[in-house]
Amino acid sequence: MPEYAKFTEDMIKTHTILVPDMLPIHFKMLISIFEAKGYKLELLRNDSRAVVDEGLKNVHNDACYPALLVIGQFMDALKSGKYDPDKTALLITQTGGGCRASNYIHLLRKAVAKNYPQIPVVSLNFSGLEKDSAFRITAPMFLKMLYAVLYGDLLMTCYNKCRAYEINKGESRKMLDKWHRRLCNIFLKGSRMFLKTKKVYRDILDDFASIPLSKEKKIRVGIVGEIYVKYSPLANNHLEDFLISEGCEPVVPSLLEFVMYCAAGTFNDAKIYDHTTKQSIFNKIGYDLIYAKQKELIKVMKEQGSFEPLHDFEHLRKLADKYINQGVVMGEGWLIPAEMAALAKSGVENIICTQPFGCLPNHIVAKGMSRAIKQDNPNANIVAIDYDPGATRVNQENRIKLMLANARL
Repeated sequence: MPEYAKFTEDMIKTHTILVPDMLPIHFKMLISIFEAKGYKLELLRNDSRAVVDEGLKNVHNDACYPALLVIGQFMDALKSGKYDPDKTALLITQTGGGCRASNYIHLLRKAVAKNYPQIPVVSLNFSGLEKDSAFRITAPMFLKMLYAVLYGDLLMTCYNKCRAYEINKGESRKMLDKWHRRLCNIFLKGSRMFLKTKKVYRDILDDFASIPLSKEKKIRVGIVGEIYVKYSPLANNHLEDFLISEGCEPVVPSLLEFVMYCAAGTFNDAKIYDHTTKQSIFNKIGYDLIYAKQKELIKVMKEQGSFEPLHDFEHLRKLADKYINQGVVMGEGWLIPAEMAALAKSGVENIICTQPFGCLPNHIVAKGMSRAIKQDNPNANIVAIDYDPGATRVNQENRIKLMLANARL
């Protein structure tokens, strides 16, 4: 195995770690948690065509679109001249699965080694990978990251709802920025205020509920699919903004659902294959903790009453069992049909499934399950939109407009 630059203890003080843009709301809070520990992280926002071009230059054609974009965004940033290669590192996630979140790191290292061999690529993972890195996550940091995901999901849900109906344009964005600054500051200063979840949840909900909204009925459109394309404005051509411009309300499932899906995978496999391990036991304990936190948030949202609560994850698992086995965990696996079914049953019958062209797991679990979901939900209006370097934005938006033409309020 070729040698590559390692991220060392000394680099914590000297290096800027670049982070790819996937979930701007969530990632800014996650970054503040690491900055409180002395790391210096920067969220990349470059999203021009140059990102795609750099990806095409550095990744072979068989790699999927998210790999191309993540690597292209890094390479475009490095070539901009804004960052000193001797004091820069790159951060990428690894889930331990067989798809994007585990294997891009090797493609990225290969791309970086051509021109910037001194730049280390850092792995963010909870699977015990990359053990020789000085970039570490402690138990307290993990807990803070969990709360950051919960707060991010709540902000995303409230923001998407309010900006679709706001009477005074831009008011929802101002409210989002206000809470973003407040929460990031809490994490950055190491304040224990983040633990007072019920109060913070209610304050966020009450603040967004104070925004004047129109009574106009709009088409609600759910967004599911491969995690990067589903959430990243760079990957899905600012899909949520497009839906808003078309007079729709975008409904995006929470990031926590994917986190819990990953946590459930190990202990679920242990049950399916009758092979319990320390890792599966640990994951079950972690899952129970996360699920308890999710139920707490759902309870507060129900009590406050202004916004539709997040999907209960155990409910998602039961829905999945109707269509697909929970042993199907390659890529986003059973989570995609479960989210589609949950959206349809909650009244969000118009669904866009975003997927990288040629992503086999997503084509199977999304397109393959759509017919079965439509049979159970006759009014379900599901369209799969492929994203890749050769797909034009006009073509994608025209297909979405065609779907909306058949949509029901």
